[in-house]
Amino acid sequence: MSKVTYLSGDDSTIVDVDAGTSLMAAAVANSIEGIFGECGGNAMCATCHVFVEEGPHSALPPTSEAEDEMLDCTAAPRRTNSRLSCQIPMVPELDGLVLRIAEEQL
Repeated sequence: MSKVTYLSGDDSTIVDVDAGTSLMAAAVANSIEGIFGECGGNAMCATCHVFVEEGPHSALPPTSEAEDEMLDCTAAPRRTNSRLSCQIPMVPELDGLVLRIAEEQL
């Protein structure tokens, strides 16, 4: 199991995530404030938008065309480190990743 840190406002929550589990599903299962995953992880709602703050960026999967389009529809303005957490499956190489939830989603 690998660890991911979710930063939500002033709160910091470290979650153990099984390989293959999306970072959105892990957030929802652990009641992380600001992550909703209304579309069930299909890159169709942008309610799992996060900013990748720290960690092994090179291990992240490339942004798909669908994710890229949805990142233009997020509640918070898109940044260079914006991702949809539903599109990031956990792999051991992502151990230690730190994600921030936008204030607009809290």
